[in-house]
Amino acid sequence: MVRKVEKRSLSINPDCSHLELVFRYFDEDGDGKISATELQSCVRTMGGELSTEEAVSVVGSSDSDGDGLLGMDDFARLMEGDGEEEDLREAFGMYAMDGCDFITAKSLKRMLKRLGESRTIRECKGMISVYDLNGDGVLSFEEFRAMMR
Repeated sequence: MVRKVEKRSLSINPDCSHLELVFRYFDEDGDGKISATELQSCVRTMGGELSTEEAVSVVGSSDSDGDGLLGMDDFARLMEGDGEEEDLREAFGMYAMDGCDFITAKSLKRMLKRLGESRTIRECKGMISVYDLNGDGVLSFEEFRAMMR
């Protein structure tokens, strides 16, 4: 399946969290909800694999209003859910570059571009500095976890 960039142009809002950016990326039709199909499609685009049954199950277990879709609050709870450590490790691995145990400005820029957000290296360094607790210029897994919360 080929994605059309113009279909999901995201406006950059400096107050928008990374979680909101990911949510908006997954919300292909822009209706403010994520369907099982959208979830499956985006996981595939990012190099993962999620069967139709798994996607339906994930959405069904996290859907708070019974409409068969994930709203932003549902998505946030899903990202903070029981499998949080494993899910965060997987997400961290998508941001980290070449199997490193940290996220650099370059790797953050690359992943944000995949999510439809174009940022400069300088902007990425600034984003990292907010959560870089030890001041080494990169994000460790623990710092990434704090950022995602």
